Amino acid sequence: MKLRVGVIFGGRSGEHEIALRSAKTVIEQIDKDKYEVVPIAIDRSGGWLNPAEALQLLTEATRDTLPEKFEEFADTFVILAGDTRLKGLTSSDAALSKSLDVVFPVLHGTFGEDGTIQGLLEMADVPYVGCGVLASACGMDKAVMKILFRDAGLPICKYLWFLRSEFESNPDAVVAQVGKTLGFPCFVKPANLGSSVGVSKVTEESDLREAIELASEFDRKIIIEEALEMREIECAVIGNDAPRASLPGEYLIRDQEKAFLDYTEKYSGTGNNEFVVPAPVSAELSKKIQQMAITAFKAVDGSGLARVDFFLRTDNGELLVNEINTMPGLTDASGFPKMWEGSGMSFPKVIDFLIDSAISRHTDRSRNKTSLL
Repeated sequence: MKLRVGVIFGGRSGEHEIALRSAKTVIEQIDKDKYEVVPIAIDRSGGWLNPAEALQLLTEATRDTLPEKFEEFADTFVILAGDTRLKGLTSSDAALSKSLDVVFPVLHGTFGEDGTIQGLLEMADVPYVGCGVLASACGMDKAVMKILFRDAGLPICKYLWFLRSEFESNPDAVVAQVGKTLGFPCFVKPANLGSSVGVSKVTEESDLREAIELASEFDRKIIIEEALEMREIECAVIGNDAPRASLPGEYLIRDQEKAFLDYTEKYSGTGNNEFVVPAPVSAELSKKIQQMAITAFKAVDGSGLARVDFFLRTDNGELLVNEINTMPGLTDASGFPKMWEGSGMSFPKVIDFLIDSAISRHTDRSRNKTSLL
């Protein structure tokens, strides 16, 4: 009997489009002989769409890979109920009352990768793919993440963070602190977002205010990091209590005049970059990257999957952990599936592993006492 997998995608964050592309990959690559896929979308305003409506956010080619038909549910609003079942609000939609075995939340950024959807699924007692509430929240907040990395003994770059309100009330003090602590150039980022959204490289003080204002459009918390002469290396991790790491990969940039690998470069297919697996590093360094990736994963209490990003300094060879992404991009341009492919594990097999891990984690957590009555 097939497992029924609810794939939740879209979402309210600035990474909505990337979530659609990631969901496309998951839905196309998942083994239809083993799983019955139920697409469930969240639109940009936060509205939940039933399967028939959700399909309209996907390409025709992706829709054609689904043998199930959902047109009969077009007028039904779907909810996740506490008894782990999908239910329609009209009694005639009996087909929607089938049990949902596991959820794959293909959501990036705010409300999807920050523990929000994970908390909903925990309350509903539904097994789900990926990190739990704590790991998702800590992995989303770059400032908290770096504190956990530091306490785990992982080397990190210099940084500082502040609230939007602090900048608005005293911008001169913030600018002075950046100049004193980090200097220029530096990177200005929203603390709680990914895919390079809202990120700027600032080369001189006169451009700092504008960069902070841009980042402030996406988050109330801003983080600024020192800019280093370095290479960017990535490593994928999967598993629960005994995680394993892929071979590392690296984006090779053809146009070195680019300030950094921004959103457009990552996802537009401009041809200015190539993701290579394995990364062109020594076997010894590759092993070190894998070990540090697992340490970073455990530092945030990760489970399911994550991508850990590194800086490899070109001036002294120092390896630094930059950040962890607890729901990495799964698009055809993303590093996560490519790193596992390069490590000998096809993406359909990765999906199998993630679903098995989700069910195993849910079973393990069910052993916890939740009541003294």
